Parts: sequence; structure tokens; C-alpha cells
Amino acid sequence: MASNSGLPVTTWKNLVTLAYTGTASLTTAASFKISLHNNTAFTGYDYDTLHGFSATNEVSGTGWASGGPLLSAAASGNTTVTPTITTSPTGSMMYDHTNDISQASTTLTNARCCEIYMDSVTAPTADPYIVVVNFGADYSTSNGTFGIQWAAAGVFAIDLTP
Repeated sequence: MASNSGLPVTTWKNLVTLAYTGTASLTTAASFKISLHNNTAFTGYDYDTLHGFSATNEVSGTGWASGGPLLSAAASGNTTVTPTITTSPTGSMMYDHTNDISQASTTLTNARCCEIYMDSVTAPTADPYIVVVNFGADYSTSNGTFGIQWAAAGVFAIDLTP
């Protein structure tokens, strides 16, 4: 079974300490891709270990190539939208992608979770993912639209208030 949604700690540590080689900015849409994975992806994965994109247990097919599309290109209407980071309310951080995902003409089987990863990063691990989102069920399409509607609170939010 796919793990819960989560943020890999080592990826975030490397972002804060500027340890990456390549473009590693949370607000550079052109550097992010979104891949889909099945129910066995990320089983027991270690949030403290640096992980990069892997095609193991990936779900791809017509309209959704292996490795996934650029996050900006998968947004509704294929518009380029820059991810945003806000600090409201005070003491919190929200990462949001203002357009939901909507990829037409896809044929996919049993997508259980998605991984948003930085495709432009080459070291210390290539293509580290910044977030895994578990859908809670398997979703398939047959020449249909695969969509992800982000929560009103963003793709993820962190409350830093003690």
C-alpha cells in the first residue's frame, strides 16, 4: 500500500542549506514534474533518506508519459502557473499550485499517488521529490481526463507555530 502523503525531510534540509546542484527553487515551475505511481509505490519509504524520481511502480500511459509532464503543463488549460509560497496565517507556510491538474486524453491504470519532483536537480541525488500525495484510492482513465484538485489549503501546508 502506498504510504501516506508526506514531505521528505532530507530534500527540505538540502533546499534550506542550498546543497543542490541545478535549479532548486520551490517557485520555479519549469523545474518540477509530476509523476503518478501505483499502490505499491513508497511502501515503507524513509522520509529521512534522500530519494529521487524512480520509474519503479510508476503509472504511465497514453497522454501521460513516463516521468510525468511538467507540473506547469499539467495545470488546467495547460497554462504556465508559478507555484506560490505564502506565510499566512502567521507561523505557517503553504505551498500551492493555483491551477488544478487536468490532463485530457489519458489512458491510465490504478494511479494511487503522485510525486512532485525537481527535474533540474542533478546532485546530491538527481530529481529529488519534494512531496508525495496519496489519493487514498486507485484511479484509472480510458481516453479520459486525469485530474487532481488541490485542497483549498494548497498542495501542502506546514504549521511552524509551537
